[in-house]
Amino acid sequence: MIVVMKQNVNEDRQNQLIDWLKGMGLGVHVSSGEYQTVLGLIGDTSKVDMDLIASLDIVESVKRVTETFKCCNRKFHPEDTVVSVGDVKIGGGNFAMIAGPCSVESEDQIVGIAKAVKAAGAVLLRGGAFKPRTSPYDFQGLKATGLELLKIARAETGLPIVTEIMSIADLPLFDDVDVLQVGARNMQNFDLLRELGRTNKPILLKRGLANTLKELLMSAEYIMASGNEQVILCERGIRTFSDYTRNTLDVSAVPMLHELSHLPVIVDPSHATGIARLVPPMAMAATAAGADGLIIEVHNDPMHALCDGAQSLKPDEFEKLAAKVNQLRGIL
Repeated sequence: MIVVMKQNVNEDRQNQLIDWLKGMGLGVHVSSGEYQTVLGLIGDTSKVDMDLIASLDIVESVKRVTETFKCCNRKFHPEDTVVSVGDVKIGGGNFAMIAGPCSVESEDQIVGIAKAVKAAGAVLLRGGAFKPRTSPYDFQGLKATGLELLKIARAETGLPIVTEIMSIADLPLFDDVDVLQVGARNMQNFDLLRELGRTNKPILLKRGLANTLKELLMSAEYIMASGNEQVILCERGIRTFSDYTRNTLDVSAVPMLHELSHLPVIVDPSHATGIARLVPPMAMAATAAGADGLIIEVHNDPMHALCDGAQSLKPDEFEKLAAKVNQLRGIL
């Protein structure tokens, strides 16, 4: 249920209403916009007298929300959420280019790529230290050592770092990481999501390989219901019957997620296609669809990459793509 307050309502009277609602055992999510304040009621609202609340002279309207996701619902929070990572802002008209290798392999590799992608316009550095791989025999990442190398690259370039966390047990190692990524395979690791909800760090939440948009939003809800509202949604392709690409990029997910939720939405065309030459056109399509950013895999030597070299752009290719994306955004 949402309660839309009238403009310029006395703050004390609004707080009295909030306290009364909380006294009924409800959670109250307050969204204060430029022109309106919306109270989102979370919990069992079946016994709430809508007519009584609507009759109050400080209330504009009362509506029931049928969707099971509440905190990330645009009806609860009409204005776009802007997630801040240092000086970088994502959402609400702010576009972020995130780039870097699938896996951190060495100091020279990650620092060199970080400098290259920053020069091309990237504002955050991605890099995998802990890698969930389909085969147990594939390279699993440098783990804690990889995190330290990412921090060196951040110190060299000033780029905030984005890297994947796979286990609650590893959380202490991520204290100095700027954005924690939840990969597709962990999208419904609810214990991990709850724990990340207790942190104060931005969370980049990737859509699962075969998950619906509602399931993605419910996973975001786990994080937000635990107290962390800094969530970035990521469309990274889903598994379909198509056999020419690694996954199928659901470009329609971008405007639909923006319609359903106030959270920023970015797109990962690298994992979606699995083929480097398809990354630029899919990145452009995602930009045109209204994405709030892109996350692109870039490697200085894709032929010898320890992970996902086939989908990685070279630094000069990323530079060309970034220029095209900026040009496209200038006319949207």
